Amino acid sequence: MSKTTPEQHWSKPVGMLPNSRFPLLVHRGGISGGGEAAVLARFRSNGWLNNWRYPGVYTYPHFHSTTHECLGVAVGWMEVALFGKGGIRVRVSAGDVIVMPAGVSHAMVDHSDDVMLIGGYPDGRDWDNMQEDHLSEEGRRAAVKRIMMLPIPTRDPVTGEAMAEWIDAPSSVDADLNDFRDGLDPV
Repeated sequence: MSKTTPEQHWSKPVGMLPNSRFPLLVHRGGISGGGEAAVLARFRSNGWLNNWRYPGVYTYPHFHSTTHECLGVAVGWMEVALFGKGGIRVRVSAGDVIVMPAGVSHAMVDHSDDVMLIGGYPDGRDWDNMQEDHLSEEGRRAAVKRIMMLPIPTRDPVTGEAMAEWIDAPSSVDADLNDFRDGLDPV
């Protein structure tokens, strides 16, 4: 099990993208050495099911409104663009795991020829595929409502422990606290 503290990347709504009040987590070396069987076994043992195997993730920006998602790099590496316009890029390699809150925009923008990911969803939830360019205001509002109703997963897909980083996140009412975490001057 990973004993290191995961990286935390904070977001906020951008355009039609809800992003999340929860930090996106990156467990560097969370599953030592990676490997498809090891990543899949870890996710399943911690209740992240409805698993898939795919050479990366979609190369267009998208988010999920019906579930959170974990992405475990089994082989190779990939770079993902996160949070929409003005967001960040994160490179992950074999053994790294991204824990993606519902609503966070993500797209693969670069990868090794051999990249292979294992994905999963807390309690095996079904996922949807939301794209900013295809959203109406009504669709955005419906997606935000679905996201707000999702429970915090019982266990982290890597450590199996309670997800303290999400449990301790500010409520949406206190979302401006994220400005302090990002080092921005509060408005």
